[in-house]
Amino acid sequence: MKNLWQKWQGTSLVVRIVCGLIIGAILGFIVPQWTGISILGNIFVGALKGIAPVLVFCLVISAISKGGDSHGGVIKTVIILYMASTLLASVIAVFASMIFKVQMILPDAVTDMSAPQGVSEVLKTLLMNIVTNPVNALATANYIGVLSWACIIGLALRGASDNIKLILTEVSDAISMVVTWIINLAPFGILGLVFDSVSTSGVEIFTSYGKLLLLLVGSMLFIYFVTNPILVYWCIRQNPFPLIFKCLKRSAITAFFTRSSAANIPVNMKVCEEMGLDKNTYSVTIPLGATINMDGAAITITVMTMATAATLGIAVDIPTALILSVLATLSACGASGVAGGSLLLIPLACSLFGIPDSVSYQVVAVGFIIGVIQDSVETALNSSSDLLLSISAELRNWRLTGKKVDMKELCK
Repeated sequence: MKNLWQKWQGTSLVVRIVCGLIIGAILGFIVPQWTGISILGNIFVGALKGIAPVLVFCLVISAISKGGDSHGGVIKTVIILYMASTLLASVIAVFASMIFKVQMILPDAVTDMSAPQGVSEVLKTLLMNIVTNPVNALATANYIGVLSWACIIGLALRGASDNIKLILTEVSDAISMVVTWIINLAPFGILGLVFDSVSTSGVEIFTSYGKLLLLLVGSMLFIYFVTNPILVYWCIRQNPFPLIFKCLKRSAITAFFTRSSAANIPVNMKVCEEMGLDKNTYSVTIPLGATINMDGAAITITVMTMATAATLGIAVDIPTALILSVLATLSACGASGVAGGSLLLIPLACSLFGIPDSVSYQVVAVGFIIGVIQDSVETALNSSSDLLLSISAELRNWRLTGKKVDMKELCK
């Protein structure tokens, strides 16, 4: 038994995850009535979600309390990359929707949900999240609040004694170790998550609303494999695809199945640590990305809105489409502060075309129907892009300071 466990531990985590995926899919088809298996996935995601806010809080406080501003330029570059990537995602989704027009068969209206009535409401939510009670921010995984309070407390602790700073560092390291233990349980968590998806949805989700799913997923893949590599190349001036595929393998796979950018924060931080990046930088940029870097959400909002317009026979001109892109970008950045995420921001975007709530909420219902796939791919794009762009910004800093980097060696 001991030798079997050692062999299991010595196997690549990705290989173990693939094994869990295959076993979960098989069990989902053969014994869908064994619903108890799905609890493995719930426990795994719950554990990651539970530890992630604490990890971010401690890491950011520790990093800022130690002082130094050498990483400030990197963080500025990361923010620029996040915003550029999200805007590009919106624009690409608009033109993809114009070229490949999709119409929907709308189900009965959904009326028991509420969405923001304007961008001002989204921004107000974001600002209020900044000043929320710090304990509540940790409890509810409000990363805007966690980040803001961690930065303030970190600044206040800059004058603390070295012993206090050492304690903060050791606490952060201990929590990071706990995260490593949880991540090693990913194969069992993935098994439970895949079982749950397959046993409840089967393959019907691929046939119903197939064209809409194809447009959504195709747009997201275009961002990851076309526009993101351009941004990465601007940073590193080398072949971007070794880094693209590393982030895909290490981050996108787990994000796809957990369907939570927050749960994937520890996974992304672990990759940054393994690559030898500056902890002071990625402890801020990774959770920040989980809050404002929302390429997938921007695509979902845009494509669903354009499909609604096409279904209703509303002509969309180029200027209006570009306005929709900006609106979707701003809305997507606030998606983490809105219950229901990107789907409940669809009525806000639909209002740009005068589409009534009675119709736009039917579109939200469609979003929930295809959410098994849409939300998984959206989260995979969002979270892996957080990692990709954070790494790229730091590698750009290395390049500008004359540090040589072998991308193939770094991305092994």
